[in-house]
Amino acid sequence: MPIALQLALKARASVSPNPVKKLYRAIVKEVPRVLTIYDMDIPLIDAKKSIRSKFQEYAKIQDPRVTDMLVEKGYMDLEETLLQHTQRSHLLRSLSLNVEMEGSNRKRLNGRSTIDEQFSRGY
Repeated sequence: MPIALQLALKARASVSPNPVKKLYRAIVKEVPRVLTIYDMDIPLIDAKKSIRSKFQEYAKIQDPRVTDMLVEKGYMDLEETLLQHTQRSHLLRSLSLNVEMEGSNRKRLNGRSTIDEQFSRGY
């Protein structure tokens, strides 16, 4: 069995009254280590705020099957991140709150763009 499934299997085996809260605490606990491993210049508060917003996106889901699936996927993503199977650019994209990643709009500049905006968006 792949190592990446260790946390997901533990999550499935343990019975918790609120598995989402347990996942959130596990992720927030590992954020400083992840920021160090991937050498990211994101403040800890901003990273936690981004994680909280990701959890709030799915807050209205009531189906327990979907919730269980999302919790397992969360543990798998955490494990893959800790084992460095996730690339730094993917983490930066998911942790940044103010980057617009909608198709070609992320590179589109208007006529009033400064040279700094043109340079920073030229990735």
